[in-house]
Amino acid sequence: MIQSNKKKCIVLLSGGLDSATVLKIAQKDFEVVALAFDYGQRHKFELNAAKKIAKKNSIILNEIKIDLAQFGNSALTDDISVPKNQDIGKEIPITYVPVRNTIFLSYTLAFAEVNEIFDIFIGVNALDYSGYPDCRPEFITAFEKMANEGTKFAQGENKIQIHTPLIDLTKAQIITKGIHLGVDYSMTHSCYDPSESGLSCGQCDACILRKAGFEAANITDPTSYQ
Repeated sequence: MIQSNKKKCIVLLSGGLDSATVLKIAQKDFEVVALAFDYGQRHKFELNAAKKIAKKNSIILNEIKIDLAQFGNSALTDDISVPKNQDIGKEIPITYVPVRNTIFLSYTLAFAEVNEIFDIFIGVNALDYSGYPDCRPEFITAFEKMANEGTKFAQGENKIQIHTPLIDLTKAQIITKGIHLGVDYSMTHSCYDPSESGLSCGQCDACILRKAGFEAANITDPTSYQ
């Protein structure tokens, strides 16, 4: 087995469009270890997508199981209908999962400390998104500061860096970049409310943003919609 001379990084790989793009970006300079979260989400097809993407890119995928459904209060984890065809960005939608990215990054930070990995990549985006507060640059900056203040392994010269290469890109720009890097978007899953067979609804925020991104990028959307 060929040993890589690259530094290791962790990529949060959800199986969605953004995380698949981030993975390809990270692979240019790092040896990637990926984390996927089974958190009680209704759209578990994204986990299957994450596994396929990891396998295709020959990376190790660590699946972490947590139960955010026990808290509820989100259409992604509770018995609440996923909103369809709503005005995106007008208000924080019910698909927001309370403290999700804080929890994900905290688990990732624990994994990073145990494995002495200082670079973390996450596909948050603050332009074409649903308005979740934990996708903003301010949140990432605050978490990174906390991570460096509150962990043993960051008390030396090496510091934790949270990379957000998509944070100021439009969905069309993300897709264009991903196509250039060789991302196979047919393997990704975005829909919050897929059918039992995994067909995307085409009407939730995630589907609308995805469809609009491909259209603006003038690239054919490979997604199968209901």
